[in-house]
Amino acid sequence: MPKTICVIGAFDTKGEDHAFLRQELLKLGHQVLTINVGALGTTALFPVDFEASAVLKSVGVDLDQLRAARDKGAAMKALDQGAPQLVHELYEQGKFDGIIGMGGSAGSAIISSAMRSLPIGLPKVLVSTVASGDVSFYVRGKDITIIPSIVDVTGLNRISRLIYARAAGAISGMVQNEPPPAGADRPIITASMFGNTTDCVNTCVKALSDKGFEVLVFHATGAGGRAMETLVADGLVEGVLDITTTEWADELCQGVFSAGPERLDAPGQRGIPHLIVPGCVDMANFGAPSTVPEKFRQAKRLLYEWNPSVTLMRTNLDENRQMGEIFAKKANAATGPVAFLIPLRGVSMLDGDGQPFCDREADRAMFDAIKAKVKPGIPVVEVDLNINDPAFSAKAVEMMLELMSQQKH
Repeated sequence: MPKTICVIGAFDTKGEDHAFLRQELLKLGHQVLTINVGALGTTALFPVDFEASAVLKSVGVDLDQLRAARDKGAAMKALDQGAPQLVHELYEQGKFDGIIGMGGSAGSAIISSAMRSLPIGLPKVLVSTVASGDVSFYVRGKDITIIPSIVDVTGLNRISRLIYARAAGAISGMVQNEPPPAGADRPIITASMFGNTTDCVNTCVKALSDKGFEVLVFHATGAGGRAMETLVADGLVEGVLDITTTEWADELCQGVFSAGPERLDAPGQRGIPHLIVPGCVDMANFGAPSTVPEKFRQAKRLLYEWNPSVTLMRTNLDENRQMGEIFAKKANAATGPVAFLIPLRGVSMLDGDGQPFCDREADRAMFDAIKAKVKPGIPVVEVDLNINDPAFSAKAVEMMLELMSQQKH
């Protein structure tokens, strides 16, 4: 049975490029559904199923008024809001099996926004001029395959034809390769992990696996936290064992592993069990020592070279207090079972007794803030253990299973 692939892009300025891509997909035996996110006009090179006016209609914006105002910024913003709604509606109606788009920075932003409205596992390919840089803004936890365009997406030449043809082959292979059925899969618990909490999480994974759960571990490097939150938001997860919430330290200290201010939101919004542990909140992450912001170096903050590419900075009392307040606020907003488990003898391997980041005053600032701000009824359990102590892992598993049992009731 032929597959339908959605082609989305700015057909007003990049019609020739998308016409070639569309033709390649047809040659491969697929049907094509086209969506134009170009605010200036359209193309006569191929049939367009949904024009920009239809994209904007979903958010109550009139295309003619936008064009009359000549405000490109407003047009981009409106299309960025409308594209995800239209694309998601079409997917829910079963109109396509995969999606592909091509563009520069603005086009990539709109196209990726539309792709992020789709569930993980639905094939997504973006050919982009920004693909060689930091693409976290465009991906944000979704499984978007980004292919560097090499040359600008602005007409056909010997390089662009090669890239576009290979991109067509990529999405073609994706939609034809059916994943195995989910049938007898075990319920999923996600867990967040870092090098400094590996022993704890590995022990938890084994224990929960023995109890019949499939545990998916996410590396708390910003991208990992976003991916975990996305999976939760998509409704694919039954519980979250948040051992390593360090990405909030990076969010506050402008570190390289921030997962954004939404970190810790999805479990509460979905109403699923969420055990929150202040794992590795003693450290913010930077690159080589020279990349640590000057303000921190001038303040003579405690730094630790984890490896030549990673420099850790010990969070201070004020930063820990702020994180405690944020964590409590996130828990207070949860609609499902939530609890805190606090390791009094260190939130990481480096925060253990006598270790370089051991600072019980800073740790206590966070713990006290959590207890002061969390609303009654949310358990806050403190244990006189380091986070990597086997007994701590056992307690985390016990509490996670208790939260899961509450959800069933």
